[in-house]
Amino acid sequence: MNLEVKLAGVTFKNPVTTASGTFGSGAEYEEFVDLSALGAVTTKGVANVPWEGNPTPRIAETYGGMLNAVGLQNPGIELFCERDIPHLKEKNASIIVNVCGRTVEDYVEVVERLSDEPVDLLEINVSCPNVKAGGIAFGQNPDALYEITKAIKAKAKQPIVMKLSPNVTDITEMAKAAEAGGSDALSLINTITGMKIDIHRRKFILANQTGGMSGPAIKPVAVRMIYQVHKACSLPIIGMGGVMTGEDAIELMMAGATMVAVGT
Repeated sequence: MNLEVKLAGVTFKNPVTTASGTFGSGAEYEEFVDLSALGAVTTKGVANVPWEGNPTPRIAETYGGMLNAVGLQNPGIELFCERDIPHLKEKNASIIVNVCGRTVEDYVEVVERLSDEPVDLLEINVSCPNVKAGGIAFGQNPDALYEITKAIKAKAKQPIVMKLSPNVTDITEMAKAAEAGGSDALSLINTITGMKIDIHRRKFILANQTGGMSGPAIKPVAVRMIYQVHKACSLPIIGMGGVMTGEDAIELMMAGATMVAVGT
């Protein structure tokens, strides 16, 4: 059976990829999964310099999912290019690199470094706080999202996929901003901000206090937002959020997704 799909001009052997942050950069799971059998491996977020991430504890179980506040811990773009990309290519995996940063310049630096690397797509994580705008995430302000999309598109050699945050009033406004800025595709949804408190110790369970919720509880939100974005703009979509079964993946595709990412 031919399961090939084309997204942003790139052909993938099937519509299933991994959700960034849940699969490392592939090596951590290759004893359990044939990386070449996936449509693509979407890597953990990578920045221009190494990030230590947040203090522990940074994972908490919840009903129907989990909270994470890992803080995008990563080795930085240089080690990633030297170690992780060659390993994925050796395994014959298609590669979607997730890019993170604290300023527009950080993102652009990573994108330029990847320009000659054998990767298929760049997924841009705009849920990172914009340190030059008081800490509000790039993906929560349509003007900031437009500007960062435009800046990245001007430098990227690979197609770019803007990863949208669900922590907004109207996700279609963000989708239209990314489309206007030149994005080639969209991915959604990222995690939903949540919090958990230990009532016996009267303390936040996560050291960061808040974290991103993922898992099956958020699937109805993902389905709704994918449908809304699909109706509002013409860009292809990588859908994610609460996928546990093949039926879940089909549901996201019926809502408008071309590919589906599996994570928690």
